[in-house]
Amino acid sequence: MLFFVADNISGDPTMYEVYWKQMGDKTTLVLSGWQSISYFSDTKNHCWFLEPGFANAVTRLHNLVGNAQTRNYHIVVGTGSTQLFQAALYALSPSNAPEPMSIVSAAPFYSSYPLIVDCLKSGLYKWRGDASKFNKDDPYIELVTSPNNPDGSIRQAIVNGSGGILVHDLAYYWPQYTPISFQADNDIMLFTVSKCTGHAGIRIGWALVKDKEVAKKMTKFIEISSIGVSKDSQLRAAKILDVIADTYEHTEKFDKSTLFFHYVYNEMAKRWRQLRSAVSKGQTFSLPDFPVEKCNFSGQRFGTQPAFAWLKCEKSIDDCEKFLKKHKIFTRSGTHFGSSENYVRISLISHKEEYDEFIRRLYLLSSMDNP
Repeated sequence: MLFFVADNISGDPTMYEVYWKQMGDKTTLVLSGWQSISYFSDTKNHCWFLEPGFANAVTRLHNLVGNAQTRNYHIVVGTGSTQLFQAALYALSPSNAPEPMSIVSAAPFYSSYPLIVDCLKSGLYKWRGDASKFNKDDPYIELVTSPNNPDGSIRQAIVNGSGGILVHDLAYYWPQYTPISFQADNDIMLFTVSKCTGHAGIRIGWALVKDKEVAKKMTKFIEISSIGVSKDSQLRAAKILDVIADTYEHTEKFDKSTLFFHYVYNEMAKRWRQLRSAVSKGQTFSLPDFPVEKCNFSGQRFGTQPAFAWLKCEKSIDDCEKFLKKHKIFTRSGTHFGSSENYVRISLISHKEEYDEFIRRLYLLSSMDNP
């Protein structure tokens, strides 16, 4: 009897460990005891706790991949993109408004959005749910996640109100997950190391912000909430991002197998093939299809292969999460994402052993006439 539980809930990116282990000591960073003593990193920068080396590494990687414009943008560093998301809401919500700013996102939306927005019961803003159902004339902030978490779709703003402000969460707009078909140039763009390189434990994210005053207010929020961001984490993240860029810009020093985005792209493509093969064995489950586009970074043509799968239970299965849990597959119900319990979100970026066991169990369920 198997006691192993296929836990596909959290999205912990442990899949990336294999690549970084094969890179050996190339990303090793030695910090002396006298480093990171001061609160300050760059007193001439509005984001005074932003390490110059990290800012340079971020700019270098975006310019290499071509997924986001960096010229004339201000970089704000945060403890993961979660803190930056909160900082953006603080910066964009008027302090003297008669009513809280409405926060919306098209369903299915990232499940943490409503939790983060309503956590402190702030008088500055309030979660209003699905953007497609928002019809108030009041000012609002629309969160646009693209590729979207949980369903992987490429998103654009959908509310047509005149008082809207957009925040783009582009955590998954990297070439291992989706074709880089354009260079994003939105007003506020959020990124995180955890989904770019797999280093979730570093807790580092960054925002590219057009408006200087908005960037300054975001910086103020981080100053108040955590008095800056860990220098050690920034230095380590900078080293990792620079090594990724080095594998492409100094190919004479690296084997082709070390090209980071190509390596992870191949792993994601393999996992999606396995998943679609398992689902196709029966009519119990279904998955969304994604249009094929050319990636300007790699030159390849492929469809989005998200870090999460948006799986639907068909037939007479009403509660997909409950059904899968009964078979020792842990997922997150669609109800957490503003959708129905017919759907679940499944992580595709866990350890190989966990993912292989999940595929084995799903294959068996798909093959059963009456699961």
